[in-house]
Amino acid sequence: MKEQNKTKKLNKSKNINITEGPILKNCLLFALPLIATGILQLLYNAADLVVVARFAGGNSLAAVGACTSIINLLVNLFLGLSTGANVVIARHYGAKNNNAVFETVHTAVLLSVIAGVVIMITGISLASFMLNITSCPKEVFSQAKIYIIIYMLGIPASSVYNFCAAILRSVGNTKKPLFILILSGLINIALNLILVIVFHLDVAGVAIATSVSQVVSAALAVTALIKTNDSFKLYINKLKLYKDKVLDILRFGVPAGIQASIFSLSNIVIQSSINSFGAAAIAGSAAASNIEGLTYTVMNSISQTCITFVSQNFGAQNKKRINRSFRSCIFLVVAGGMLLSAITLLFDNELLSLFTAAGGTESDIPAEVIINYGVERLKYVVTVYFLCGLMDVISGAERGLGVSLLPTVVALVFTCGFRLLWVFTVFDLFSRTLSTLFLSYPISWTITGIVHYICLIFIRKKQFAKLPDEIAEQ
Repeated sequence: MKEQNKTKKLNKSKNINITEGPILKNCLLFALPLIATGILQLLYNAADLVVVARFAGGNSLAAVGACTSIINLLVNLFLGLSTGANVVIARHYGAKNNNAVFETVHTAVLLSVIAGVVIMITGISLASFMLNITSCPKEVFSQAKIYIIIYMLGIPASSVYNFCAAILRSVGNTKKPLFILILSGLINIALNLILVIVFHLDVAGVAIATSVSQVVSAALAVTALIKTNDSFKLYINKLKLYKDKVLDILRFGVPAGIQASIFSLSNIVIQSSINSFGAAAIAGSAAASNIEGLTYTVMNSISQTCITFVSQNFGAQNKKRINRSFRSCIFLVVAGGMLLSAITLLFDNELLSLFTAAGGTESDIPAEVIINYGVERLKYVVTVYFLCGLMDVISGAERGLGVSLLPTVVALVFTCGFRLLWVFTVFDLFSRTLSTLFLSYPISWTITGIVHYICLIFIRKKQFAKLPDEIAEQ
């Protein structure tokens, strides 16, 4: 273990100092590259929809849109595990335990490969089954299946990238993942245009482009860890599953992954309900979902900021910085959420028109129909999206304080459980309209956020009792 003990101290010019300095400023400096990374990832995903919509048609757009909730269900498990790696490494890094950082990094990277391969095999095997249970329309079924299968081939690379990015974020470096995504995303867009316009590969073309770009991002992220001289330096020949680190990552990551996957499962039920309204509703909802994803990306980035800041300062045993980090993230998520919601609603028609074809075949869906369905979703979901942000930041603080199972249970019961209950009662029995369906989102966010905050009060009291009474602010 000589390598990890010889590593240099933190390079402050590259990494945000989370345990020292101004909280709000550092939270913002940490979050901005993370937000930009998420937005770029969103734009690259949206590029799939824009290209097929404008150069292949509305049915192709519906085919890709029908896959979204299914893919999210499968990939959210390793995203949750990467959150576990973030929490564990951030805590050890804040406590300056270089040996623990070394072991966790090498465990996390190997675990990412295993998780990616398992999910890839599962996704390919269950593609037809999952499209059937979501009532995917016959006219888009074959294209949707092709998209899922090709997309799944790139999942191992996507898993490796997300774990490596989580490692970089846990030590305060959010710029490197941004630079990686800029390059891989440009490759994605270029391949989208070439494979769809020049080679006429339709949805298969955008799926291939996505998978290739995922391989590129994984290779660059691994290289970044190999080249660093800090305690999180990666040695490929030293990859190993350290039992205690595996258990730590799973302890935090599995509940987060299950929560995200169950969220996706409830969204699959909602997607199935949307599918019952036909291809036009699917296309409109898919377009709106990608637009509202911009606001969600900001909300989620600030939540990840909260996890990292709270976790590192918990490792450093600094109560004051934990509280100030939480309050700063609350301020950022409300301000950012309200601003982006206002912008989205102001330009809803213009944004949705990006996902409609400039021309098309006789079987294509009229652009105005897709836009109308999209506006319906944005009106109910985007207007109060900051409530989702509040819910996520509070949950992030709970995880940063070392409690992962309770926030998962709260989310499963009061978000997923509520939405399922809403679909099978209010929607199915009393008012079978899209507006009724979309209303389940803001109501579930409000209820879950309140319960999360009540839990946080007790979690903070319990965890703070383990820390020294006061550490001088640095």
